[in-house]
Order: sequence, then structure tokens, then C-alpha cells
Amino acid sequence: MSDLQIPNLTLNDGNSIPQLGLGVYLVEPGETQRTVEEALAVGYRHIDTAALYGNESEVGAAIAASGLARDEIFVTTKLWNTDQERPAEAFQESLDRLGLDRVDLFLIHWPVPELGTALGAWRGLIDIAASGRAASIGVSNFEIPHLQQLLDETEVVPAVNQIELHPLHQRRELRAFAREQGIAIEAWGPLSQGKSDLLERPEIARAAAAHDRTPAQIVLRWHVQQGTIVFPKTVRRERMLENAALFDFALSDAEMAAIDALDEQRNFGPDPFAFNAR
Repeated sequence: MSDLQIPNLTLNDGNSIPQLGLGVYLVEPGETQRTVEEALAVGYRHIDTAALYGNESEVGAAIAASGLARDEIFVTTKLWNTDQERPAEAFQESLDRLGLDRVDLFLIHWPVPELGTALGAWRGLIDIAASGRAASIGVSNFEIPHLQQLLDETEVVPAVNQIELHPLHQRRELRAFAREQGIAIEAWGPLSQGKSDLLERPEIARAAAAHDRTPAQIVLRWHVQQGTIVFPKTVRRERMLENAALFDFALSDAEMAAIDALDEQRNFGPDPFAFNAR
């Protein structure tokens, strides 16, 4: 087993989270168990799934097959939009599929403003956390008004907001608000999902050459140096190892500034103010 040196960050509730993990969005169920077993074998300890992904059972099977103690693995899953009026039941269904009695982080997947159920769902997550079955609770794809509603109406600040974030879509105002509130930011699509020329930009290429790293490693290191939690998706062992080789080098201030300057406020995923998928 590789001894990956992945640091932990401390969330606002005092719990720790590995800064790098493996995401299994769009990993087919038939590939998921093998992929997660591979990730755990090479040293990953943070797995991010969701009810929507349809592969919670396979994630759970991989955890069971790994031989690792439950406390060694950080597991995230998410509440889907149509389940926001039944968070307790939906959470138990996720636990059953995972074969676990608790998760480390449970997130509301989207704010779905058309439904108007996010606040009630958040109260349900607060109860779940109080039961001890979710160590930390948070949200995903929440914009400032969505977060502000939770802050105004409850006394529990989300531990995490998982958002689309990459050098072409840097979410500066949202990230600043999160910092003020002590909300950790997790980046999904940290490499822009392969939907742009991000990895071909000269600013990335120059840094890659200077550090003898791949363009993907440079972008992931940019995230890491900003304190962002990342979990790039891959089903290949060699790419898992490549994605984790981020903590033995650092980008210079000039290199960070050059990547910061790439911001085009260009998103490739849904708009959280308009996404109301059932």
C-alpha cells in the first residue's frame, strides 16, 4: 500500500476531513467497487458519493472489502432533491445501501429553490447530526442567499459547501462569504470536467514545466494552496496516484497569481438558482 501524505483539514464543528479524496460521480455501478477498492488500496481515505449517483451500495461493498477500520475512512453522501421533505428516511436508505451505521459528512445536494424545501431539509440534517449518525453536515451548490437563509433561520452553520470550482470559475464572492462564516469549500469539477482548454493554457503549462508536473497536478495544487478540498474522479490507479502527488511541491506567488487571472466566471454545470431537477 502506498503511504500517501494527504493532510487533514479541521471543519467548523471540530471534525477532520482529508483534503483530497475520490469522487465517484458518473462512475458506473459495475466499475465503482473496483475503483473504490483500488483507491483505498493506494492510500485514499476520503470517498464522495451521493444517492443520485446510484453507486452507494458498491462504495459500501468496497469499504467492507478493504479490511480498513471504519474510522480510517471518511465517507460523504448526499440528499437528493426529491427527498428533501423526508431527510431522515432518505438518510437511512443511504446508510442501508452503504452498509454503514454512520457517515462522516451528509450534504443537501442542491438548494432547488422551486421546491422551497431546503430549509426544512437542513433542519432534518441537524437532527441527523444530533443523533450521531452523521459526524458533520453541510450543503452542495448553495449560493449566498441559500446559505444566508440557513444561517438566519437556524443556529447551525454548514461545515461544508461543495460547489463547482476551477480556475475558470473561481467563485470569489461565495468563497469570501464562506470564509467569513467558517464554511469549508469543496470543489467539484476541479479540472473543469474536461469541458474546456484549461489544461492547455500557457499559465498552467509553464508551471507544469517548472515543477516537472502534469497540468492537472498544477490545477489541483492551486486548489490545495487555497485550502480547498478536492476529489477528482478517475477509475485508473495511475491517475489516482498522480492526483495525490500534490503535497511535496508548492506553486510560487507569481504562479498562483497567473492562475488566479484565468477567472472567466465560466461554469460548465447547472445554475443553482435555476436547477430544480426532480
